[in-house]
This record gives sequence, C-alpha cells and structure tokens, in this order.
Amino acid sequence: MSDPPARVRRLGLLQISAAGVLWGTGGLAVTLLHERDDLGAMTVSAWRMLLAAVALIGFAAATGRVRDVRALFRARPGLTVLVGCGTAAYQGLYFVSVLLVGVSVSTVVSLGLAPVLAATWEHLRAGTRPSPRQAAVLLAALTGLVLISATAGHGSTAPGNSPYAGLALAVAAGVTYAATTVLGHSLAQRTDPTTLTTGTTTVGAVALLPFLIVAALTGQPVIGTSPGSLTLIAYLGLATMALAYGLLYAGLRTTTGSAATIATLLEPVSAALLAATLLGERLPWPAILGGVLILGAVAALRPAEHPDRP
Repeated sequence: MSDPPARVRRLGLLQISAAGVLWGTGGLAVTLLHERDDLGAMTVSAWRMLLAAVALIGFAAATGRVRDVRALFRARPGLTVLVGCGTAAYQGLYFVSVLLVGVSVSTVVSLGLAPVLAATWEHLRAGTRPSPRQAAVLLAALTGLVLISATAGHGSTAPGNSPYAGLALAVAAGVTYAATTVLGHSLAQRTDPTTLTTGTTTVGAVALLPFLIVAALTGQPVIGTSPGSLTLIAYLGLATMALAYGLLYAGLRTTTGSAATIATLLEPVSAALLAATLLGERLPWPAILGGVLILGAVAALRPAEHPDRP
C-alpha cells in the first residue's frame, strides 16, 4: 500500500489540532457548571462521556456501524478497554490534580510530559534518535506551554492543601495521556474513527458511571436544572468528547502519537483566548509569546510519511 499524499497527512494534523481547540473550550464550561450548580469535576466528566457514548451509539446505529463496534470488541477487546479506561482516567487524574496543586502546574506537568514520553517511546521502539528539527519543535512547544500556563489568568492557579499529591497525580495524568495516545494510534491504524470513538467512549462512560451513582447516593449535586447548564453539559459531551475524539482518532491514522500530543497543546492556547474574549481576562506578553511558540511548533510538525500498516 502506498503512502497517503502529503495533503492527507496534513489533514490529520489539522484534525488533531481542532480536537485540541475543542478541549480548550471545555475548561470554561466545567468552571461555569461548578459555579452555577456546584457540580464536581468527576460528575461533569461522567456526564460528558455518558452523553457522548449515547450520541455515538445512536449515530453508529443510524449509519450501520453497530456491527463494526461489536467486531472491534471481538478483535481487540483488551486494547479497546485500555484506551477507553485510559481516556476516563486521564480526565479524573487531571481534574483532581487541578484541585490539589492548581491548574498551571497540572497543565504544564500533564500536557508537557505526554509528548516527551510519546516521542521517547517511538524512538526507542524504532531504534532511532530525534533529529535536531524534532528536538527544536518539542522544545518550542514545551516552552510555550510553560509560558502560557504560568501567566494566563484562566482557571485557578492557587495550589490546594496537598501540592505533592497533586503533582503526583499530574505526572500520572501525563503518563496516562501519553500511553492512551500511543495505544489509540495503534488502534486508529486499523479501525474507522467513528467506530473506534464509539467503542472507547462507551468503555470510558461505564468506567465513570460509578461517580454519578456515588454523587446521587451521597446527596451531592448530580446535574444542573437550568437550560444554560443543560446546554453546557450537552456541549461537553457532543463537542468536546464525541466530536473531539473522533477528530483525534481520524488524525491518528496519518499522524504519530508524539506529533499528536504536541498538536493538542493548542488546548491551553484556545482556553486562554476564550477566557480573554468571554471573561475579559488580559493576556500578558509571556502568555502571548507562549501561544505563538505553540502555534509555531504545531505549524512546523511533519506528519508521518510511513504510518503503521494494518
């Protein structure tokens, strides 16, 4: 089988970048839900994956892909469950880390660790060394991440009462995110993006469902009742989960896992721009420089010329 043309490989990076932008809008939605309805991060995460799973299963049924989803679980059950649980676990680890150590440290550690780990794994597996260009792109992306996360005003930046525990959870989130992306890349080479997103999101929804049950049994707020809150929850499930992960897995068909983790660093860039636009937060010049560095790093990425073959 011949390699896909350059425009197709570039489209893969654009799809992953779009997923990162969508994820960046999720933070503001989660914050608004917490302020309006006192919904916990894990409760929102559970609703996010549950609604996405319902929508994706319905879409799979309407387009005749239910058989493909079943075939995915029969052919690759362990890997599908790992990717689905990893997706759910990353969200939980990251959100709890934010509460303990603050959003800046959590973002820098978790999102910054992922491309380093993914690139290290790929080069160890291939027995190669990163080129100067690859090293420069990664350095620019990580520098931009530090600048924009440490200086942009979106989200809480004050650490909680357990900074060391929060840091450990942020590291665990970064490791989980890197592993999930690498494993998802392996599955994406062999599976239709919609089928893969449906299967892994359904697994993640089942994994997070106990948090909704515990919240209901302990008298905690389970869901907002206002139209605005319900709209935000629907947006989180449909846009930042179902659509975003569909774009991620579509892009992973022609993009390496390390390049994907760098492209998704657009998440804090879009979060900062959204906060500046909707909340009136002023972006200091280091944050602007950080955003420019991340955008430059993503623009300099080169899609894989020889993606894995089924």
